Amino acid sequence: MATLLSSTCLLGFPFLKHFSSFTPLTDKWNSLRLDKTTCSTSSTSVFTTSSSGGSYEKSKRVWIWTESKQVMTAAVERGWNTFIFLSNHRQLAIDWSSIALIYPLFIEEGEVLDGENKRVATIFEVSTPQELQQIQPENGQAENVVINLLDWQIIPAENIVATFQDSRKTVLAISKNHSEAQIFLEALEHGLGGVVLKVEDVEAVIKLKEYFDRRNEATNLISLTKATVTRVQAAGMGDRICVDLCSLMKPGEGLLVGSFARGLFLVHSECMESNYIASRPFRINAGPVHAYVSIPGGRTCYLSELKAGKEISVADQNGQLRTAIVGRVKIETRPLILVEAKVCMNIPLESMIYDSITNIVNHRL
Repeated sequence: MATLLSSTCLLGFPFLKHFSSFTPLTDKWNSLRLDKTTCSTSSTSVFTTSSSGGSYEKSKRVWIWTESKQVMTAAVERGWNTFIFLSNHRQLAIDWSSIALIYPLFIEEGEVLDGENKRVATIFEVSTPQELQQIQPENGQAENVVINLLDWQIIPAENIVATFQDSRKTVLAISKNHSEAQIFLEALEHGLGGVVLKVEDVEAVIKLKEYFDRRNEATNLISLTKATVTRVQAAGMGDRICVDLCSLMKPGEGLLVGSFARGLFLVHSECMESNYIASRPFRINAGPVHAYVSIPGGRTCYLSELKAGKEISVADQNGQLRTAIVGRVKIETRPLILVEAKVCMNIPLESMIYDSITNIVNHRL
């Protein structure tokens, strides 16, 4: 056990700084990533990889429909500056334009018009599956289509996406909260081209932006640093956290876990078969209850705080991140080992892990 560990490269996890800038009138975020300066010693090798973030949010449009100044402010602060008003609320649009850079649109007789009365989108109200099938968006002149589902529970979001998946136009669905918006953005894996968030509650805007941040994170690469294992020691018995996810992991993927948030170890999943146990690609024997684990948004929490339904970050050996949902957490008393390692400038790192063959990767990550 100790011999195998000492010959395996574990991976430290320094968080990258992430800066964003907004381009007005496009509803799109432009993200820049600045990597920390890398270093190396004779006993370790360091590699850094990164990519531009925000690609998921760039592919989706978000329009806001509200009469609340607080909602407007929260949306603009998060980079969403396209707002929908009723035709008799043009003065409200003028007032808001005097205090914020917004792009107002107006609803008039089933059409969405801009400030110059040019058609921007066509609105279709749908209350039955039959009405949905009768819509022919390609016949309209506007480049955008807005679907207003009078009772979306009768018409599943998957049906909406399937109906318009071959459309050359951008299709948006009116959503009354962030949960509805998320369903329309994700249905059938691809989702619609965007949403019209019709709310009077600031929290809905905040939650939707947090959702985009998590999805954007899945398109980013984090910096992974090879570390040299300096000590492996049996630590005795302790309460170990076993995490079962609602999605499957492939070889090279696992959770980022450690005793210090400044450096986390990539703990591999149980997707590799052995002579002792069958493959369980949804499971990670993560570590003891006190350890930190990476979660979306560049944050950490204690393993003991995980519970069913919580989102968690899954990483692979190339630094690719994605978000998964925790399905089950088990706490059991198991033997633990202490693993110590060093990275550049001899920065010490350590982590307690479950003393099990399933936690060891048989090849260099």
